[in-house]
Amino acid sequence: MPVFAYKGRSASGNLVQGTLEGADSGAVADQLFGTGITPTDIKQSQRIHAEEKSVGTQKSLWQKLNEKPVSPLDLMLFSRQMYTLLKSGVPIMRALAGLQESTQSPAFAEMLKDLRESLDSGRELSVAMRRHPTIFSAFYISMVQVGEMTGMLDETFIRLYNHLDFEKRMKENIKSAVRYPIFVVVAMAIAIVIVNIFVIPAFVKVFEGFHTQLPLMTRFLIGSSNFFVHYWFLLLAMLIFAVVGFRSYTNTIEGRYKWDRYKFKIPIAGKIIFKSTLSRFARSFALGMKSGIPIMQGLSTVAMVVDNEYMRVKVEKMREGVERGESILRTAIAADVFNPVVLQMIAVGEETGDLDGLMFEVAGMYEQEVEYEIKTLAQQIEPIMIVALGILVLILALGIFLPMWDLGKAALHK
Repeated sequence: MPVFAYKGRSASGNLVQGTLEGADSGAVADQLFGTGITPTDIKQSQRIHAEEKSVGTQKSLWQKLNEKPVSPLDLMLFSRQMYTLLKSGVPIMRALAGLQESTQSPAFAEMLKDLRESLDSGRELSVAMRRHPTIFSAFYISMVQVGEMTGMLDETFIRLYNHLDFEKRMKENIKSAVRYPIFVVVAMAIAIVIVNIFVIPAFVKVFEGFHTQLPLMTRFLIGSSNFFVHYWFLLLAMLIFAVVGFRSYTNTIEGRYKWDRYKFKIPIAGKIIFKSTLSRFARSFALGMKSGIPIMQGLSTVAMVVDNEYMRVKVEKMREGVERGESILRTAIAADVFNPVVLQMIAVGEETGDLDGLMFEVAGMYEQEVEYEIKTLAQQIEPIMIVALGILVLILALGIFLPMWDLGKAALHK
């Protein structure tokens, strides 16, 4: 989105100026009115936008390939340290200089240097952070911007630290939820390949000496093994084509939307992903409201935080509903992603004026449910895996031992 430079008057009549990101000047004006600032002049800032694009172009390609990027943990530590330093009364320029000298990450040190230079040239911290979109998300920048406007930048950083810590735990929970079933499925697939390529061919030589018609199950296993042995390259090509095709499809807007929607329907793991996504949405939305971000801007930035295209579309529809004058409760019902308990809490929050507090409660509730689901995940998956493994063993046993059993019975009759 374009960046606009604005001038205006605060509620106390003081002159304020800065920059904001928005779809157009009207959207920027709405944001300013929502924070208690009456704009007097709003102009698009082409210079800042051009500088944002030029950040990082001074490095060689070799340096970019070998440089370790800024990690989420680096950003968490930065937020925590900034809170501590600003809370202690350390000026922001000195705080950034101290962090630049103490960091072990060259990429992070360079980013801090650029922040200092931007602040020294008269820019606000949020504008300086916008020059690094790969490090600071739109939600992070919006929070910092509100912290600058309200004079509570130190409190903003500790809230961002808690938010990033929560995001980290949610992502780890999702990875833990899908790691075990993926491992089991991959192990079974490898076992099937090994059996078809190495085990069954060894028995085929034995079966050829029987000079009789083999049972149906045995013929099926031999046919499957022959296909693996003679057409493995075709199977490999099909697998590569499927993976590349899937990734290409999910990189499109429609494909990403359908895949993210399907994630919520995956047996067992889907409900964990769904609840963790709702928890991230609720906590991000509550944090934005508590920090003073206007509800329209808050929903727009939260839509980018949830990291799910299906959920992002739902949040965008909520924002459009609020823009038309509808209540949060009505737009949440129309979104059709919240259960009745959450809708009831949203209704109470709107009535009492404590929507941010109740949304924190919603996030905590979903987080507890996700933790419980992950703890019981192995118990839910084990019966399914045991049945699948049993079917596989039964097919192999019948295919391999039935001919021997028939041969044994024929020998006894002789």
